[in-house]
Amino acid sequence: MAARRAGRGVHGGLVHPVIVVPGITASSLRDEYQVDPELVWSLVRKDYERVTLHPDDRRYELREPARVRADQVLGLPYRELIRELRHDLSPREDQPTPVFPFAYDWRQPLARSETQLAEFVDEVIGRTALLPHYHKVGYADDPRVNLVGHSMGGLVIAGLLARGGGAQVGKVASLGSPFRGSLEAVVKITTGLAELGPGLPSSRDREAARLTPALYHLAPKFRGCLIDEAERVVGSSFFDPGRWQRSVVATLAEFIRRHGLEPTGRREQAQALLEALLDEAARHRRRLERLDLGAVGLAAEDWLCVVGVGRATRVRVRIRERGDSAELHLTQRDQLDEWRVAGGDAVLTGDGTVPYRGAEPQFLPAESLVCVAPEDFGSWELGDRLLAADFLGGFHGLLPKMNLVHRLVASHFEGVRRRGCWGRPSPALADPEAWTPPIAGLEREDARG
Repeated sequence: MAARRAGRGVHGGLVHPVIVVPGITASSLRDEYQVDPELVWSLVRKDYERVTLHPDDRRYELREPARVRADQVLGLPYRELIRELRHDLSPREDQPTPVFPFAYDWRQPLARSETQLAEFVDEVIGRTALLPHYHKVGYADDPRVNLVGHSMGGLVIAGLLARGGGAQVGKVASLGSPFRGSLEAVVKITTGLAELGPGLPSSRDREAARLTPALYHLAPKFRGCLIDEAERVVGSSFFDPGRWQRSVVATLAEFIRRHGLEPTGRREQAQALLEALLDEAARHRRRLERLDLGAVGLAAEDWLCVVGVGRATRVRVRIRERGDSAELHLTQRDQLDEWRVAGGDAVLTGDGTVPYRGAEPQFLPAESLVCVAPEDFGSWELGDRLLAADFLGGFHGLLPKMNLVHRLVASHFEGVRRRGCWGRPSPALADPEAWTPPIAGLEREDARG
């Protein structure tokens, strides 16, 4: 297969090294202040107090002294993706294609994670150039990496490119990334109960979530995300502080009272803190909205954007204005899946966490998106199909585990469609025949016999 490989994702018949960027909460965190560093966030431990950030300086932890750093990417659900790509993309056992997981501090503003990813790209290129088979084909003459981002990881990659980091990027694959946001971020900040990241949600998440800058970066900004009780559209963005309930400011004020350096005027400080968090997130979103792939040396066919459909997903939130704040009504009526409903609005669907409208990037045409649904799990993936129903972020959280997704990503990077590889056109397309996925010859699921 190596001789047939071609395109931007390949050099000299070898696929560029791959970096996998996980989603929010999917890197474990360790406290290095301890003489023996201690995990404070993992699949089995979530020490909320020790990972919560300080209201006076959100670079650092609420409880000091500490030095919390990213440790490693959580194995579930990324282990299979990384192992399969290492196997499928390597031409021979003694000629491995490097596939690196990228752990990062998912609490911090995405601009900081983008800087760290840029540094890691340089490191991966340097390490790959030392492999004899890459040296033989002249990899160091024009070194690039291929990037895979799941969920928030796709936003980190897009942000890196928006900063002009495309020269060292071959191809990109994003899986269920909320480029326009997810209403589950609003639910998490408001109630603590939402399907975001590995692990079962807990009400204890709420206080930590309200001081997590990256979570505000996932705030929704798309048409129809805010409605009133009469189901009339009243807004398209949650970056306005007036869209949030008073309880958010109240929690921040209590943090300032208990931990702030200047506890007086805490209500005003809390309001200013919320505004700062939202302003930082809004500025980042505007940067992604202005991303022009052509300007950074990529084309639409260089980006495989996989979007999950076919699961009931929160596609809107009911809101009642209350002066300078709002009251949100979170009901199951706004969790919809009309993808295959006769007479329904097909775009009112999603992967259980990210609605279709939140996953549709502004820098890619709808014609290029590749959708997958829960029924695309193979018959041998029965366990994953069952897990996708109500665990680990549902279908959204398990997108990286799908064998079909593994084949799609490998096909995209190699420039050659693999067997047993298909996709679905965007539900936003009036004419499915207009579908132009980035994988040449990709079979359309609706046309499979």
